[in-house]
Amino acid sequence: MVRPSGLLTRQEEPVPLKSICVTLSIREFVAGVAATLNYENEEKFPLETFFVFPMDEDSAVYSFEAMVDGKTIKAELKDKKKAHIIYESAISHRHQAFLLEEDKCSRDVFCCNVGNLQPGSKVALTLKYVQELPLEADGALRYVLPAVLNPRYRCSGSPEDSCLDLKTPIVPLDDLPYAFSMTATVSSQHGIETIQSNCPLSPIEYLGDKKTSAQISLADGHKFDRDVELLIYYREVHTPSVAVELGNPKNNPDGLMKDPSAMVCFYPNIPEVEPSAICGEFVFLMDCSGSMQCPISKQDKSQLRIEAAKETLILLLKSLPVNCYFNIYAFGSSFEAFFPNSVKYTQDTMEEALRRVKLMRADLGGTEILTPLQVIYREPSTPGHPLQLFVFTDGEVTDTFSIIKEVRNHRLRHRCFSFGIGEGASTSLIKGIARVGGGTSEFITGKDRMQAKALRALKHALQPAVEDISVNWDLPRGLSAKTLSPEQTVLYKGQRLIVYAQLTGTMPPEEGTGEVCLNYTLQGKSCENKVTFSLQPKLDDNFTIHRLAAKAFLQSMDIGFGETPAKTKKDVLKVSIDCGVISSHTAFIAINKDINKPVQGPLACRDIPRPVLLGAAAPMPQCKSVVFGETYLVQLISLQNADGSWDLDEDLARILGISLKDLWSALPVKDADSSSWATVLAVVWLHAKAKHQQCEWELLEKKARTWINSNAASIKKKLVKAAIAFTKSSVDPAVFGI
Repeated sequence: MVRPSGLLTRQEEPVPLKSICVTLSIREFVAGVAATLNYENEEKFPLETFFVFPMDEDSAVYSFEAMVDGKTIKAELKDKKKAHIIYESAISHRHQAFLLEEDKCSRDVFCCNVGNLQPGSKVALTLKYVQELPLEADGALRYVLPAVLNPRYRCSGSPEDSCLDLKTPIVPLDDLPYAFSMTATVSSQHGIETIQSNCPLSPIEYLGDKKTSAQISLADGHKFDRDVELLIYYREVHTPSVAVELGNPKNNPDGLMKDPSAMVCFYPNIPEVEPSAICGEFVFLMDCSGSMQCPISKQDKSQLRIEAAKETLILLLKSLPVNCYFNIYAFGSSFEAFFPNSVKYTQDTMEEALRRVKLMRADLGGTEILTPLQVIYREPSTPGHPLQLFVFTDGEVTDTFSIIKEVRNHRLRHRCFSFGIGEGASTSLIKGIARVGGGTSEFITGKDRMQAKALRALKHALQPAVEDISVNWDLPRGLSAKTLSPEQTVLYKGQRLIVYAQLTGTMPPEEGTGEVCLNYTLQGKSCENKVTFSLQPKLDDNFTIHRLAAKAFLQSMDIGFGETPAKTKKDVLKVSIDCGVISSHTAFIAINKDINKPVQGPLACRDIPRPVLLGAAAPMPQCKSVVFGETYLVQLISLQNADGSWDLDEDLARILGISLKDLWSALPVKDADSSSWATVLAVVWLHAKAKHQQCEWELLEKKARTWINSNAASIKKKLVKAAIAFTKSSVDPAVFGI
C-alpha cells in the first residue's frame, strides 16, 4: 500500500515556513551548501512544526543552527535516541527546541522539527552540508538540489516510525506556500567552459580572464516546482589531484579530526581491450508499478516512464552478446518473470522476450523490490556466466536499507547497476545498491534518455573485470596514511575514483612531497596511475575533506538504523559525533536556553506542505511523439536478429523508405545472402539517420558488423560501397573497417 499522503492544510491555517534560501559554493568537484529555512508564527498560540524534505544521500550534513531574535543557537550532534529524549523533555517543559534527523528508512529523507515557536516569533534554521559532485559521461559535473519527495510505497515489515509516516500535507509543485531562492558560486583553477540548468537562470557572470569563477542565481519567480539541476563543464576535467587539509587537534585530541586528511582524485587510464570471452548472465528488473505511468519530467512531451523503459529493454535485448544468458522481471506489488530461469540468448528467446516487453504496462500496483531480488539471488548461478543485475525503478520505497542489505549480502557473485527514473527517485536506494553491488548508478530526469544511460551501463558490464586493485602511498619517513574510503573492488573506464586517507605522524617541511599510486591488473597486465602532491596541508574552516572522508566511512559502515550491527554502530557513532556528520544513528538537537519562562498556551502542531510530482490524478495523455514503437529507430532495432543480422523483408523496406523490389534489384552481388545486404543497409541507415543517438545503438551495431565480417567478409567492400551509393548517404566506409 502507499502510505497516506496527509491531509491538506486548511486554508485558514497559515503555514509557518515562509521561505527557503540556499547558498551554494562549488569548488572543482565539491559542493558546499547552506540552506536556511525561515519560519514565522502568525497565529496566537505556540506551534510545533514538522518539515520533511529530500536530500541527496551523498550529502554530509555537518551543521545545524537556529537564529532566534538575533541570537544564534548551535545544535549539538548526539545519539539519535538521546536527542529525541532531550527534545521531548524540552517540549513537555514548554521550552523552545529544534531537531534535525535522517529518516530511519532512508538516508535521502530528512525531518526538521521546530518545537514551541512562540506567537509572533521568527526563527531562521540553517543546515550546512558538503557533497562530491558526480561526473557525467560527457564530462559535466552534476549538482542537484532535490525539490520533490514523492509518496513512498510501504512494504510489510517496514519501520512504523519513519519521517514519511508523518501526515505532512502534500501539494502540487505549483502551489507551494513558501518562497525559494538560490545563489551559487562556481570556481575552478582550470576555467569554466559553460554552465547549464534545467531551471531559468539570471544572466551568468563569469569572473577572471580564464573564466575561473562564475556567479549564478535562479531567475526571479522560480517556484521550486522541480529539482534544481546544474551541469558544470570545466575546461579540464580528467586531471588527477590530491588535496591535503589541516586537522583540528585542539578540539579533537583523538579521532579522525585530529590529523590532516587527504583527498585523492584519480581518473584511471584504463586501456581499451576486447571484451572477455565470458559473456555473462544479464537479469533486468523493471519497475511496472502504477507510478511508472507518469512522465519522466514536467517538460512538454516528456516520455512516459513505462514507455522509455520498454524502449530501453528493446535496446538492451538487441545489444546483448551472442551466447549469453538473460531474463527479465517486471515488478510492482507482485512480480512476474519472463522465463522460469535465465535462458540462453537465441533468436527464439529474444523474440519471446520482445513480445512480452511490448505487452508491459504500469499496472502492477506498488513498488516491492525486495521479494523479486531474493528470488533472483536464489536462482543457481550459470557456470562461466557471472551475474549482471540491472534495476530500473522510480525508487519510492520505505524498505531501502533492507534492499541494500540484500544486495550487499550477494556482492561476491554479481554486479548491480541501478537506474532512478524521474524526479523524486530515492538517491539512497539507487546509489546504495550500486555502491554495495559493485556497479554504477544513473538518474534519468529532465531531457535525459534512459536508453543512453542504460546502454552505457551495459558497456561497463561487458568490460573485462579490473582486478587486484590497491592504493599505495610513498611518504617521508615518520608519516603514514590510513585509508578511510571503503576498499575499492571495481573500476570502470571513464570513471573517477576518489580516495580519502588520514595522515598520521610528523609532517615534513613546506617543500615536502608525497606520492600515491593506484595499481590494478587488467587481463593479466599490471597497470598503475601515480600522482605526486605537496604535503603542506591547507586550512579550511569547514573541514570539507574531513567531513567527506567521514561520510565515505559512514556510507560503508552505517547500513541503516535497524540494520547496523551493534559493534559497527559503536564505530559509526564515534566517527559521526567526532566529525559532526549526521548518520542514521545521530541527530542534531538545539534547545533555546535563553527564554526565562516557559512558552505559554496550548501547543498546536503544523506540518509543512511538501511538493510532490506524482498525485492521484489520472496519468498524462501520451503525446504522439513519444508513444512506444512509433520511432523508426526503435522499429529498425526491433527487427534485428539475435546474431546481429537483419532480414531483407517488407518491414525493413518500409523503414528504409524503399520498395522491397528495388532493394532486391540493387543487390550488388549475384546470389549473395540477402541478409548480408540487409544488414549493411541497416548499419548505413543507423549512421546516416540516427548518428545523434549512437550511444544507444553502438553495441548492437558492433554486433552487426561482427556478423558481416563472419558471413560476408569477401564481398563486404562491394556491399558497403553499393549501399552508400544506393541510399545516397555520406557515410564513411571506414565505419565498416574498410
